[in-house]
Amino acid sequence: MGIVFNSEKRVFKLDSANASYLCGVADEEGFLGHIYFGKKVPDTDLTYLLRINEPPFVPSQNNRERLSFYDTFPMEYPTAGIGDYRESCLRIRTKSGHEVCHLLYESHEIRQGKEALPGLPATFGTQEECSTLKITMADKAAGLKVILSYTVFEKLDVIARSVKIVNASDDDITLTRALSVCLELDGTDYDILSLHGSWSRERRIQRHAVRLGTYSTGSVRGESSHQEHPFLAVTSKDATEDMGEVYGLNFVYSGNFTAQVQGTQFDNTRVTMGIHPDHFSWLLTPGQEFQTPEVIMVYSCEGIGGMTRTFHDLYRNHLIRSPYKNKKRPILINNWEATYFDFNTEKLLSIAKEASKLGIEMLVMDDGWFGKRNLDNCALGDWTVNEEKLPGGLKRLVDEVNKLGMKFGIWFEPEMISPDSDLYRAHPDWAIQVPGKTPTMGREQYVLDFSRREILDYVYESVAKVLRSANIEYVKWDMNRSLSDLGSFGLSPERQSEFSHRYVLGLYEIQERLIQEFPNLLLENCSGGGARFDAGMLFYSPQIWCSDNMDAVERLTIQQGTAMVYPLSAMGAHVSDCPNHVVGRNTPFETRGYVALAGTFGYELDVTKISEEDRDLIPEQVAMYHKYNDLVRTGDYYRIAGYGENHLYDAYMVVAKDKKEALVTYIQVLARPNYHSRRIRLKGLSENLNYRIEETGQILSGSTLMNAGIQIENLQGDFKGKLIHVLAE
Repeated sequence: MGIVFNSEKRVFKLDSANASYLCGVADEEGFLGHIYFGKKVPDTDLTYLLRINEPPFVPSQNNRERLSFYDTFPMEYPTAGIGDYRESCLRIRTKSGHEVCHLLYESHEIRQGKEALPGLPATFGTQEECSTLKITMADKAAGLKVILSYTVFEKLDVIARSVKIVNASDDDITLTRALSVCLELDGTDYDILSLHGSWSRERRIQRHAVRLGTYSTGSVRGESSHQEHPFLAVTSKDATEDMGEVYGLNFVYSGNFTAQVQGTQFDNTRVTMGIHPDHFSWLLTPGQEFQTPEVIMVYSCEGIGGMTRTFHDLYRNHLIRSPYKNKKRPILINNWEATYFDFNTEKLLSIAKEASKLGIEMLVMDDGWFGKRNLDNCALGDWTVNEEKLPGGLKRLVDEVNKLGMKFGIWFEPEMISPDSDLYRAHPDWAIQVPGKTPTMGREQYVLDFSRREILDYVYESVAKVLRSANIEYVKWDMNRSLSDLGSFGLSPERQSEFSHRYVLGLYEIQERLIQEFPNLLLENCSGGGARFDAGMLFYSPQIWCSDNMDAVERLTIQQGTAMVYPLSAMGAHVSDCPNHVVGRNTPFETRGYVALAGTFGYELDVTKISEEDRDLIPEQVAMYHKYNDLVRTGDYYRIAGYGENHLYDAYMVVAKDKKEALVTYIQVLARPNYHSRRIRLKGLSENLNYRIEETGQILSGSTLMNAGIQIENLQGDFKGKLIHVLAE
């Protein structure tokens, strides 16, 4: 078992493959303190690290300095109001209006396996794969119980943490802050890694030092967002891709979040993560409980790359549930950039006919097929087929596509409502709004109130009715604006601040219903591109649209940041038209294929209009996908060089789990005049195996390939790329 309890010292020790996590009960009152998280150690009694034998001592020995104790003790789950002035995880308001919460250890249990979190996405594992510790803390005066849950995945260096808060009193208690995790680290000599961006430039990597004071990232947009990301890592100063200590945290949630790193006065570092306290409160009546979403904590002593590969393995095997998670995804072609709203059955069939000849396996019909939707300013919510565009209806189109040997997919934006729609005219109160205030439009649309049962049921039936009407095997679920004007006609005044979380719970419920009724559906989430590329959505869909920006050069940086946490199999990536519709750049068709290969792979263009030269490359790219996708989807990802850092070239590779095959992708972004070849050193191979480079036939040892490296010739032009396929002899 990966969890032991030293009853004499009252210390909990969680062991994974290479890491140990220890926390323990200090003093007779029952303070729960964090002791250690890092490289695996054999001992259980590390209580000396709590510094309880140093002044100011524990309160039982030095009660006159209790305040100083609270302000220095490494709290496992810190609360507000008692004298710990650092960032807290829990703040309450009692019926009397007081906000002080004082949690003390009450009991614990250790069990094999892992329980689901009702209504929330969460990792899963069998009794053989993981074990769980539940520590019950209590504030007896307030009548509050808090159950801290820790699941250790014993073959991975992962601990999944969440918190359940129970009102055990006879009066109402309001939660005004309920985070999921606190991690105390000794010292402040660390760096912070985080991911930031905007629409079409999501998840750019940022690194900077921990300093005294609080670094905070978060979203109050109602979604994880383009701008921020529910991930951060604290690293040793010397951490690189391949060496150094890294503590990675990722929030399994798709709404408002906060992630903070605080350098404290005594040179310690406190890390917290959870639901953003802005626009949040939760009323607990007697007997009610609140479950926080899960935070994944990863420890790596093999640098940032080690953290990345752990996240990838965890999410591929213990978060994604789709039957597609271990399968190739069909190569699709989406008509959006090919036609926008200007299409009909014949136009779509002309694209499908040409695409099927080239080996493309699915046609996806994007926006514009429903209601009176000819522009983006109307009809959202009216999910009925526009038979002026699709005479004979959806089934006729799908049947014709199926006759070509192709699958069929469809786009929805189910969370939205247009002011110019039949649905809004019938139910204007279904839009999120504050009475008496004109709600803010974004993209000339409002957002439906997913906290209300009748709206969830309407939306679900609208989508399901379409899916039942024809052989639809793929859905792209889009969401094109953030939330604002937070208000619901379905919530009482004291519960209005519950809206943001209730919205996300409604989203999760409707997607769960969808995949239960249509278990073989390939669901791809999307939010204006990558605004909901988070671990929460991976629980419902095995892939997420990475970004609306499909320019091959921009995608190098976007995909590098995304792949820091998420497996390549989850990244929606396509070959798009040129000049690129976002940045206007022209890149070679071949290079666009190489970059899209590091994701789900597909096309976003009109195959009937592209040049014959580019069209002739599609069968080669289709063959390339089928040759390499098993490796890309299941292998270990290694970053060699990032264009975002060197501004010249990008290189990454995927290595098979048995180390007998590897694929290197090299993109020369900018050519340099009068320049010789560039040496790159491969990673992740077996030192003792010999490998043949398929393109040249050269045979070299894994040790040579990793230490001496290979030479990449000057590719004679900007935006050129190549693949290097390496096979064990």
